[in-house]
Amino acid sequence: MSPEFLWYIPNQVQPGHRGDDVIDNHNSLDTLTNHARALEEHGWGGALLGTGWGRPDTFTVATALAARTTTFQPLIAIRPGYWRPANFASAAATLDHLSEGRTLINIVSGKDDLAAYGDGEANPAHRYARTREFLQIVRKLWTEENVTYQGEHFAVTGSTLALRPVVRGERRHPRLYFGGASPAAEEVAATEADVQLFWGEPLDGVADRIERLKQLSEKLGREHAPLEFGLRVTTLVRETTEQAWVDAEAKVADMAKGKGVARDRNWQTAVGQRRLLDLAARGEVLDDNLYTTPGTFGGGGAGTTWLVGSAEDVANSLRKYQRLGVTHFVLSDTPYLPEIRRQGDQLLPLLRT
Repeated sequence: MSPEFLWYIPNQVQPGHRGDDVIDNHNSLDTLTNHARALEEHGWGGALLGTGWGRPDTFTVATALAARTTTFQPLIAIRPGYWRPANFASAAATLDHLSEGRTLINIVSGKDDLAAYGDGEANPAHRYARTREFLQIVRKLWTEENVTYQGEHFAVTGSTLALRPVVRGERRHPRLYFGGASPAAEEVAATEADVQLFWGEPLDGVADRIERLKQLSEKLGREHAPLEFGLRVTTLVRETTEQAWVDAEAKVADMAKGKGVARDRNWQTAVGQRRLLDLAARGEVLDDNLYTTPGTFGGGGAGTTWLVGSAEDVANSLRKYQRLGVTHFVLSDTPYLPEIRRQGDQLLPLLRT
């Protein structure tokens, strides 16, 4: 299949996320629409919308942006603890119908501010079991009628959606992305997700995880189309290799002073995040240009490791992930809007050649 290239819209109340430009009305509908339309104009398929308690509601933002764009695909990050599965399946199917099949979903199982929104499920194993049931019910409601399901966490009886997602070719419903590196998470991905998203790990780590997930899919009797794989990583692109590294080191120096760093206590306990933070012990730069130092100074998630270099350098690195079987890419760098244009014009053409 042709690779998919998405960007990232942080969806933050506070400006300056990961060193982004601080501007008035940074999270207004007009500003966010400017980002979404720039993505359309510069070759991107859409963008992941960040989620978390304390951020604007991701689904509402995605709906507004879909209404103001024509090709932009929102990859909507949601947590099962925020929704009942039937209610979510209906909302997502409705948006998919209204946007003519542009909806993508990213299921997040990691802990958030649970008490703030009344989620009492803190046990990681139970959270992934809940996610499995959530995915099973949502997929059934998108594709079947009169669904009855009785699980430990969720149940529906004789349920049918009034609107179904758009069916186009092999597409039966919005693609379901999922992340997680623990054994429990990998079992959910292997059996229920459409795309497993990896953070910016070295090539050997991604290769090992792809092989393990393929074997696990076969062992557990996966019933859906083969699992696909994606990479969520920061890409720092400049005109030359030398300038890219100068700018990368300058950004890390600012991070060391506490600029542009937002620490999430839940990141520190997640298995996938620990894997990233531990990479620094292997060296500052892994493979050709995977920079591990940002994680040392507070970078989290996709900000923990960066691919650094010229457009040609970064394209060469991303092609190596493609050769391993990665077909979905969620890239970003700050300031977000200028980088949408720079990387869309300089990096994407190389990846599509």
